[in-house]
Amino acid sequence: MSVATLDRDRLTARASGPLAGVIDIPGDKSMSHRALILGGLAKGKTRISGLLEGDDVLRTAAAVAALGAEVERTGDGEWSVVGAEWRSPAGPIDCGNSGTGARLLMGAVAGLPIEVTFTGDESLSRRPMGRVLDPLRTMGARVVAAEGGRMPVTISGGALGGIRFVNEMASAQVKSAILLAGLRADGAVEVIEPIATRDHSENMLRAFGCDVERDGELIRLGERRALTAIDVVIPADPSSAAFPLVAALICSGSYVTARGVMLNPLRTGLLTTLAEMGAEIELTNRRSVGGEEVADIVARASPLHGVEVPASRSASMIDEYPILAVAAAFAHGRSIMHGLAELRVKESDRLAAIIAGLTACGVEAREKGDGLIVEGTGRPPRGGATINANHDHRIAMSFLVLGLASTQPVGVTGAETIATSFPGFTELMSSLGARIA
Repeated sequence: MSVATLDRDRLTARASGPLAGVIDIPGDKSMSHRALILGGLAKGKTRISGLLEGDDVLRTAAAVAALGAEVERTGDGEWSVVGAEWRSPAGPIDCGNSGTGARLLMGAVAGLPIEVTFTGDESLSRRPMGRVLDPLRTMGARVVAAEGGRMPVTISGGALGGIRFVNEMASAQVKSAILLAGLRADGAVEVIEPIATRDHSENMLRAFGCDVERDGELIRLGERRALTAIDVVIPADPSSAAFPLVAALICSGSYVTARGVMLNPLRTGLLTTLAEMGAEIELTNRRSVGGEEVADIVARASPLHGVEVPASRSASMIDEYPILAVAAAFAHGRSIMHGLAELRVKESDRLAAIIAGLTACGVEAREKGDGLIVEGTGRPPRGGATINANHDHRIAMSFLVLGLASTQPVGVTGAETIATSFPGFTELMSSLGARIA
């Protein structure tokens, strides 16, 4: 089923001239996972266009097929899913590097009278699953996990009750797992969000025919929880668009347009922050795609200045902090980012990885509690380092972008996982004039 092209394990970025061009960003990863899972649970045939064909999403496609749905690739980014009553698979479900796929699938499985074992690669196996498993246990799922709530995880589902859960960690994955489990639960299923997280699960559940109500901080599943197949159109991923857009901001003379990028207000924290830093970013051709507002985003090379980013914004840009830290390294003055505890449990400890990488490239950066301080000088950093991305795709891409405008080349090892979220990243950046090889 795999269609992605792997990036090499080691890549090097060198100072480039102006970047220029109009580009198409791959489909949104969050929506791609959800479209496959909901399509697999729904009655009828779901047609998906714009699906991200990266390794993470392809793992979810394979998992949904192993659980009993008919999953077929019908063209470039075009997929169909015929829903079915899920069954216990013949063997473990290997989620690879995908925390999103694993956690959402765990929620979906928990509501069904089947038993499923989930495994992952070395990176995913280090990541804690307890924050998802604990509420699923509360609902009645039987869970066996490795020490520390880590993979492998075996879930025996079915016969779930309701739950009222406070999403204190501001995790869209935890919220989504509970809502998916709640599709087959008896009783009220409610999630309280003190800080709103991305709402793709709620939006897509409604589109598939499920009653989902929101009243302030409270999200509640209604009485109607059956799913009916629909056609899903997935817009371009704003988290992926961040890399070429920031590259355009820091490479002198650049002018880059990314087409059809999603503007869900719970995903635009980076654009807000870059605008505060003085970035010349323009949103044009606003329109609706698949129920989400999208726009073409134009980024011009800009002098940036340091800013303070409040913790309340973290949920709307949690995946973009590595590339924001790179932008901050080129800015004039200090940037302070608050509320980054979630970065410690991503594909790597991203907070530590950001600081180590920036320091190696000659940028002063340090932790302060659960925050990050970057001291920008308004000049290109030295670079001249080889960064171990620890097989974290966003760390790898961020430091390759830094290398495009630093005074010395920046190498990255562990870059092969770029294909998990952005297949063709190197080729797309090269088409703009970036020197990455």
